[in-house]
Amino acid sequence: MQIAVPKEIKNHEYRVALTPTGARELVARDHRVTVQAGAGEGAGFPDAAYEAAGACLETDVAKVWDGAELILKVKEPQAEEVARLKAGQTLFTYLHLAAEEKLTRGLMESGATCIAYETITDRQGGLPLLAPMSTVAGRMAIQAGAHSLEKAQGGSGVLLPGVPGVAPARVAVIGGGVVGENAARMALGLGAEVTVLDKSIPRLETLDDRYQGRMKTVFSTADTIDEAVHECDLIVGAVLIPGAAAPKLITREMLAEMQPGSVLVDVAIDQGGCFETSRATTHTDPTYIVDGIVHYCVANMPGAVARTSTQALTNATLPFVIALADKGWQQALADDAHFAAGLNVHDGQVTYKAVAEALGLQYVDPGELLK
Repeated sequence: MQIAVPKEIKNHEYRVALTPTGARELVARDHRVTVQAGAGEGAGFPDAAYEAAGACLETDVAKVWDGAELILKVKEPQAEEVARLKAGQTLFTYLHLAAEEKLTRGLMESGATCIAYETITDRQGGLPLLAPMSTVAGRMAIQAGAHSLEKAQGGSGVLLPGVPGVAPARVAVIGGGVVGENAARMALGLGAEVTVLDKSIPRLETLDDRYQGRMKTVFSTADTIDEAVHECDLIVGAVLIPGAAAPKLITREMLAEMQPGSVLVDVAIDQGGCFETSRATTHTDPTYIVDGIVHYCVANMPGAVARTSTQALTNATLPFVIALADKGWQQALADDAHFAAGLNVHDGQVTYKAVAEALGLQYVDPGELLK
């Protein structure tokens, strides 16, 4: 199969969809891998490493896209990339379509088959291709939040772990999944006072047992979120409804109840954000202030630690890429119902129910396409 790895063009996105190690695995299976020149440099993988792995380098971006049957990316395609997609091609990347009607319609118009990393499932009910980046984002959320609390960044001037004689910062994490646990773990490790809110009692029990009660676990309700808003210096939004838009859990009116200079880090921003006042930002200009509250809403947080993120992503995606390359998208998805859950758009049709519902579009059952 002709496999293309274009260079990411989203603002400050340094990741690449495939490491040289991954390219070598595909080439060894007699697939042709074309990597756009410079695609891996931001993640510390030079062109020479891809050449040594047997990949072909291409400087002309049009040729990278035009000759591909399978296109591997990290982030959702930007407008100029959507324009390059065509029927018969398969795109495999993070899409997060529930909050992106324009992008969704663009993908539909392309006629391409679009498979999203973030909606593929596993036998345990997890999201195996979202998990590695969720781990990175959760850990980074505390780094970003701690920095944003500094006075020079508009924050309240609170040091996350405090010092002897001065209480540590209070951190609330809304959502106890992969992002939430990793955020809480980081905050706990830095010495903050940590509360995790979640609607799953079994999940809260797991966290309580795993961390031996060192973090507070609280059932998430409107009242307990209100309490967190009143008390906390840093709140991390880590809510995920697979494939669907994130619920708005903190309204603008609630910001008035927070201490000036408190920080909101919205890791759910790819799905529209879980704070009413959230809007996507970039690593160039990561924060903004609304009613005295600092908002950090970078939509591609893991891109800042591109080498770690790229290696973790390829580790997770490579078995699925091999299946697509060896079998073609239709057979690969027909053979694995969990993989089939990744199909979001095909031949002008939306094939993921939560996306169709969020955008008011007609839904087509992917099972009908895989018979």
